[in-house]
Amino acid sequence: MFDFISIILHLDQYIASLIQQYGILIYLILFLIIFLETGFVITPFLPGDSLIFAAGLLSISGQLNIFYLFFVLAVAAILGDTVNYWIGNKFGERAFGGKYLKKEYLDRAHQFYEKYGGKTIFLARFVPIIRTFAPFVAGIGKMSYKKFLSYNVSGGITW
Repeated sequence: MFDFISIILHLDQYIASLIQQYGILIYLILFLIIFLETGFVITPFLPGDSLIFAAGLLSISGQLNIFYLFFVLAVAAILGDTVNYWIGNKFGERAFGGKYLKKEYLDRAHQFYEKYGGKTIFLARFVPIIRTFAPFVAGIGKMSYKKFLSYNVSGGITW
């Protein structure tokens, strides 16, 4: 069990051997890791930047197809943030309740995300841990989904 957790947390170090072991299924593994890292508030510890960097280097050496890799990782990042947004939108307010999340805080979050939300969603892609929380808070703050989606897609492709 510890080996599995270690491999997941340090996937960037094990990716070359995993390619040998799993072949084309490595794209599914990469998809799942990026999707989970961006899609759920409880998984910010998963590798993101280092995994993308390591996979990119392996594509240069021909071990991974750069076009498949780009498509898989971009879709995983975009879908992950979308899921995280909707979790925040539908359950965030109830999850925190009145103790931790006052109506005033929700109003402030909404105002912030309507004014700076696009920049926040785009730039959060490049900041570990923040990239996991930004879409969740955007959902809680009821940021316009259309605006969120456009910055989510551009950020996911750029990242």
